[in-house]
Amino acid sequence: MANKGKAFDRKCQLGGWVLFIASSVFYGAASIRTGDLLGILGSLFFLVACFVFLIPFFFSDGDS
Repeated sequence: MANKGKAFDRKCQLGGWVLFIASSVFYGAASIRTGDLLGILGSLFFLVACFVFLIPFFFSDGDS
């Protein structure tokens, strides 16, 4: 039963990260459309940060 809850938690976390990545992409696209350099840089940093936070999600040793 505990494994079922853990799998559900991982799906929810992954879904949340996918939404964060999608919002970063759309924010970046809107910034490109308006020519806002600061917005473009902010969205790129946010996108990279999302991928950095996903590294342990996919490449963990399974202890936690």
